[in-house]
Amino acid sequence: MRTIGLIGGMSWKSTIDYYRYINQESNAILGGLHSAPVLLHSFDFGPIADMQHADDWSGLDVAILGAAKGLEAAGAEIMLICTNTMHRCAPVLAGFELVHIVDSLTDAIVDADIDHVGLLGTTFTMGDDDYRGRLEAAGINVSVPDADGQEEMDDMIYGRLTRGVVDLDDRETLRGIIASLVDDGVDGVILGCTELPLLVAAGDVDITLFDSTRIHAHAAVAAAMRTD
Repeated sequence: MRTIGLIGGMSWKSTIDYYRYINQESNAILGGLHSAPVLLHSFDFGPIADMQHADDWSGLDVAILGAAKGLEAAGAEIMLICTNTMHRCAPVLAGFELVHIVDSLTDAIVDADIDHVGLLGTTFTMGDDDYRGRLEAAGINVSVPDADGQEEMDDMIYGRLTRGVVDLDDRETLRGIIASLVDDGVDGVILGCTELPLLVAAGDVDITLFDSTRIHAHAAVAAAMRTD
């Protein structure tokens, strides 16, 4: 199994889930006492969030590229950006073997035979043309919440979830946003922020949910198992 490089800390709460899912999946496949060879670059999320809101994506590109180079030098063979929003920086990792979160989601959605999904995440993710374009190129129609819903998403993600605060009112707000997407005709919903599974999971709502964290982590294990 090849070594996985995690570019994490954005936020640390979801990076913990990545580490857990990767090792659980690796052990399920390999058995015994096996776990995954993993290297982690964990960012201080405060400056990263400040740069996002300052629209300093060139600076974020530099940060992500530097993290990947450091992981590669330490022995990482494949890379994961452990956040949906920061996949805006994915093009700077063209020289690395990157397991792209949207590609793993696309595979899962196609396998589920669903062609219309709702996308929930930060406003950066919901407005990311490349993110939505990758899904649409596979024949998947994408809907997002209205302006008020998008503002509510940012408030719960940056205001509480990335700080590790799980608020019951946020859970009800999120369920309401999902219900509005169902009314718009979606057949599934992408939890396109790696902290959103802290609030809602399969069985909490009457629609298929695509947990981007778990799906991405499992795709990383599959890639790490390949040796060709």
